[in-house]
Amino acid sequence: MERRFFSNYISKLSVFGTAALMASSFVLSACSSEEQIEASEQKSAAERDANVIYIMLDDTGFADLGSYGSEIQTPVMDELAENGLRYNNAHVPPLCSPSRASLLTGRNAHEVGVGTVTNFDMGPEFPNKRGVINPEAGTIAEVLQENDYNTFAVGKWHLAPTDETTPAGPYDNWPLQKGFDQYYGFIEDSSDQYRPDLTIDNTQIPSPIDEEYHFSEAIVENANRYITNHTSIHPDENFFLYLSFGAQHSPHQVPEEYIDMYDGVYDKGWDEIRKERFEKQKELGIIPEDTKLAPRDEDPLGTIPEDTRLAPRNEGVRAWDELTDQEKKNYIRFQETYAGFLTHTDEQIGKLVENLKRLDQLDNTMIVLLSDNGASSGGNDHGSSSRTLAFNGIGETIDQVEQHYDNFGNDQTGMDYPKGWGQVSNTPFGSYKNSAYEGGSRTPLIIHYPELIEDAGAVRTQYVHVHDITATVLEVLGITPPEELNGVEQMPISGESFMATFSDPEAPGRKTQHFEVSGQRAIYHDGWKAIALHEKGAPFEDDEWALYHVEEDFSELTDLAEKHPDKLEEMKELWHEEAEKYDVFPLTDLFIEGFLSVPEDTVRAKDHFVYYRGMSRLTDSAAAPIINRSYEIKIPIERESGEDGVLLAHGGIEGGYTFYIKDGKLNYEYKLGDQVYQIASDQDVPVGQSVVTYQFDKTGSHEGTGTLYIDDKKVGDVHLKETQPYKVTFEGLDVGKDSAYPVSEEYADLGEFEFMGEVPKVEYILGDDEEFITPTNNQ
Repeated sequence: MERRFFSNYISKLSVFGTAALMASSFVLSACSSEEQIEASEQKSAAERDANVIYIMLDDTGFADLGSYGSEIQTPVMDELAENGLRYNNAHVPPLCSPSRASLLTGRNAHEVGVGTVTNFDMGPEFPNKRGVINPEAGTIAEVLQENDYNTFAVGKWHLAPTDETTPAGPYDNWPLQKGFDQYYGFIEDSSDQYRPDLTIDNTQIPSPIDEEYHFSEAIVENANRYITNHTSIHPDENFFLYLSFGAQHSPHQVPEEYIDMYDGVYDKGWDEIRKERFEKQKELGIIPEDTKLAPRDEDPLGTIPEDTRLAPRNEGVRAWDELTDQEKKNYIRFQETYAGFLTHTDEQIGKLVENLKRLDQLDNTMIVLLSDNGASSGGNDHGSSSRTLAFNGIGETIDQVEQHYDNFGNDQTGMDYPKGWGQVSNTPFGSYKNSAYEGGSRTPLIIHYPELIEDAGAVRTQYVHVHDITATVLEVLGITPPEELNGVEQMPISGESFMATFSDPEAPGRKTQHFEVSGQRAIYHDGWKAIALHEKGAPFEDDEWALYHVEEDFSELTDLAEKHPDKLEEMKELWHEEAEKYDVFPLTDLFIEGFLSVPEDTVRAKDHFVYYRGMSRLTDSAAAPIINRSYEIKIPIERESGEDGVLLAHGGIEGGYTFYIKDGKLNYEYKLGDQVYQIASDQDVPVGQSVVTYQFDKTGSHEGTGTLYIDDKKVGDVHLKETQPYKVTFEGLDVGKDSAYPVSEEYADLGEFEFMGEVPKVEYILGDDEEFITPTNNQ
């Protein structure tokens, strides 16, 4: 696969014709020529033919695109904006799964059952947070299928309970069962960009081993193939494409030439870059001239001006000038990688646009581009070299981070930038993803559709929400939402079309929108916004609220709660009304602890698991739940002299555990970032049949003793002072081999290191000392 440097790519790219589609086929032959011209210019929505493409970026902040003030080179997305419309008041739920559920269904996330990420199944008591899109909320793909569209999805899905992402399903909530004819991508929340967990249609396939493979490139190649096939065979029919990038979610992984494009750009640091983006945003008209820049995330209470209350956060972002040279060096490289990753993503979108032009499909395709939430603070203070550590809330020291410096962006790290750069991405706002503040919920939104957009390049200021997009598209296409889909009566579309804004800059936007994420609550109404200042674990009724007049206070800096107590009470009451209306109750403020929720009606709610050799790699989310409990793993084997290899592997470079035989010795390793606990047997594994066993006896919270046995004889042990608190790994479980990245460096140069003997099955027997959580409503 040939990769082109960015400069060559730009010089070749010539996109975005602005001519509108001619539309006269529907005109009656009896019409006069004058009537024909008028009819051609005013083609009715009911007779409009259009393809539709949703492009969703991941964890991309409001200020990350060039057309929204960034120094990052995103020429294709900027051209889409120049020939379309940019919205500066577009909002999403500040988490990925709820945003995707809202986008595809045209409804609020809680009312369709996806009030949090689908990794967390909060159980039957929380029907709004089980990770399942209710059948009563059909997707736009299902609706368009009913209207003779071919439908394709490529990329990240993250709309199925992750314990259902097994190679054997259940498939009810996979893309094909939600209205898509074809699918290529990964089903869980994130994946490695070089060796992703891939699914085609309903079949999981092995991760690619091609050294030139990159997920962003592959999903666009597949999208172009789908579109080309469709246009070649069905030129008179339309298609719907959902293109969902893994970028810019961690791991930030991109070929080195894209990182090197930004050499020196970020040497000035995040404070200066943030100021530059802020001024550029004013210059572009993407924010009002009187906007104030939210203060650097220094401290949630102490150093922020008295009239400012930003979302509760942890340790804050230090001033760039206060950082050590070591910190600056590493932080710069993190952001160079992030910027190169986004430019690479833009290049892939360019390939899609080029193909649409080649097929003469660009001008009759409505393209909607947005992000699923604001930028993340998941990399903590110093950034992270490991998604697994970051998701487990385990920070790395700057020395630990620097050990991976030479691997930033490649397949040896699962990196995420420090949160100081996350705040730059969210300029001019405070806070981040998973917050009810604007930094979490306000994102870029670009609409490109020459036939209807008369004011190309303009900025629209109407308040819109992600679930309004599908309502808008259906109006554009003249399609009435069906009352029934697949034999299931449908709930109303709660999104509101903003099609009128395409031609009228003064058209009204959404008047009211509620928010709830991980127990944090907010309500927007008619230019005002109220936010609950929730302390985790406290009763919700004890929350104080902040009040902002966001129509005049773009970046939410001046709290007017004391000045306008009556207005605040009105807003609080409105939040409760909207929450009742859209099934936000019951509430829980759990978030990452949701990994520990194992409801009794799920596949993981048992204490005995048997996995057979030949099973496809099992996703971590569906594997036996061994976190913070005692357990035993038994593996019967049969081997001849010299037959070595992996018996069981769960994880990869970033973390996990593995059993393998090498040079006749039985080995066990448990990896927690750079910390490795290891046992090597004090005797050889016998020739012939035997049973090898690993027993973990919990001695404290996330601590215990691991012991290896061969035929019930102890052959080694180790004390594990710390184990993963929430998630073992982002790689799955293999029997008889290690099929993706190697858990152990001891066999890193041996490929999958498949066991040469017999290993018919692996048996997990779980203890009853687990510390699962039962989500409760602390209202």
